Amino acid sequence: MHFTVKAHKYILLIAIVLASTISFSQNNKQKELETRRQELRNEIEQLNKLRADNKNKQKSQLSLVEGVNHKISVLSNLIKVTNQQANLLTREINSNQKKITDLRKELTDLKDDYAAMVVKAYKSKNKQSKIMFLLSSNNFKQAYKRLQYIQQYADHQKKQGENIKAKTLELQATNKKLLDQQKEKNSLITENRQVQKTLQEDRKEHEALMKSIQKNLSAYTAQIRQKEREVNRIDAEIKNIIRAAIAKSNTKAGKKSTSTGFALTPEEKVLASNFTSNKGKLPWPVDNGYVSLGYGSQRHPINKSLTIQSNGVRITTERGAKVRAVFNGKVMSVRRIKNANPLVMIQHGNYITVYKNLSKVYVKEGDIVKTKQFIGEVAVDVYSGETILSFIISKGVNTQNPASWIYKM
Repeated sequence: MHFTVKAHKYILLIAIVLASTISFSQNNKQKELETRRQELRNEIEQLNKLRADNKNKQKSQLSLVEGVNHKISVLSNLIKVTNQQANLLTREINSNQKKITDLRKELTDLKDDYAAMVVKAYKSKNKQSKIMFLLSSNNFKQAYKRLQYIQQYADHQKKQGENIKAKTLELQATNKKLLDQQKEKNSLITENRQVQKTLQEDRKEHEALMKSIQKNLSAYTAQIRQKEREVNRIDAEIKNIIRAAIAKSNTKAGKKSTSTGFALTPEEKVLASNFTSNKGKLPWPVDNGYVSLGYGSQRHPINKSLTIQSNGVRITTERGAKVRAVFNGKVMSVRRIKNANPLVMIQHGNYITVYKNLSKVYVKEGDIVKTKQFIGEVAVDVYSGETILSFIISKGVNTQNPASWIYKM
């Protein structure tokens, strides 16, 4: 019997701990989803603002498709996240509805017990007063026991009253929480319907653009390939600049110039270590914008038979956007490569960050820069009105995925 009671208490304790853990986990998940939803909404606002700013510009079909493609992707993600939030709220609502049912039953039982105690106490009072009850004791020990009983009974009555009050407040709080959750869920559903409507409109626009492009796909494919050749040419030149800087640092240190890594001074080693320790926490190179082309090998959004290789990311931003250094470092190079806008390369120990497609440059080779220091402005395409910064992170000549380094990219 003792083992059964003990086991029952142990199981009850586990159930309480599990319920608390699940509740805490759900709250955390809901907060994560809400944070992500707000990020996606902000990105859509930026997309709409950039589109409004450029509405009078005659964009190329390629640029339009890329923009619509990206917005469709963001809208789809927003719908997915909002649905996850609504589903999680549904589970919480169902859980709270069950809790309310259980609380009402507990409250009814407590009130019934309390009423029975009050009636019993009243009857006892009529039959015999507490003093007479004590005086009629056969001995002091019995009187003491009776006094204890009276006190325990009074304490029990008081405790029952406090339990009723606590359960009533808990029921009221749960009811309010349930109403708030239902209101929040309805708000999410309403918002999601509007987002789905916008998504349908953008998909129609995308289909119309693609039909237009398909009529002359070979010409557009030639444009894409030409654009990628120019990008690859510039990126190859950037690698040559880095190789030359590595060779120069090793020659200066009395090492072989054929080394694949920088010969770092103690200060540069510390800088490289600090850069590495800030992985995932580096600021964006512009205040506002979104990644319109990610890192790595990927299918082209228009011609799926084409594979493009991106050594960094392309960030679409606003007109007049200022570019800032993502970390402390030294300006390794300021170059204007043939048929391209100027670029700035900043060295952070054995890491290099590259900022391409600038209209203005505020720094010169050899300058020491600080995190978030402005180093130039992003160039604006005079024909399309697009303002796109190409951004690269490289360890030696090996490029890295900026999304792994920049905060929430």
